[in-house]
Amino acid sequence: MTGYVDPTKEVFALFRDNDRDGPIHMLNLVRLKPQASYPDGRSASGAEAYAAYGRESGPVFARLGGRIVWQGRFELMLIGPQHEHWDHVFIAEYPSVAAFVSMIRDPVYREAVKHRQAAVADSRLIRLQPMAPGKGFGEPPAPANSSSQAS
Repeated sequence: MTGYVDPTKEVFALFRDNDRDGPIHMLNLVRLKPQASYPDGRSASGAEAYAAYGRESGPVFARLGGRIVWQGRFELMLIGPQHEHWDHVFIAEYPSVAAFVSMIRDPVYREAVKHRQAAVADSRLIRLQPMAPGKGFGEPPAPANSSSQAS
């Protein structure tokens, strides 16, 4: 079974066209291959290839205003398929949809992403609108940039 590594053109068009104001958060769940699969046959572990992706794409990410706002180490799947585990779990923030699109189109990033494609067995990339935390589980949070004033 092939995992999810790259977005489809159709979904990327939906992503790009939903160009609302403000920052976006991207929840990243990444499972690596034990051995990277480069088209040219070079040898590297999935972890080594993903680290190369990070080193080479990091300057583009930072230049466009990106930053990691949360990361954690996967421990246990409490609810969900027990066979799923994730090697990297983090939330990246971009100042805008346009910044993310610019990163994807940057020639340096396009070269770096080849390492990600060689390294990743499966992934999820979930776009989120940052919001202020709610008071409880059932209360919908308010957008992060909204301000509420007491009357």
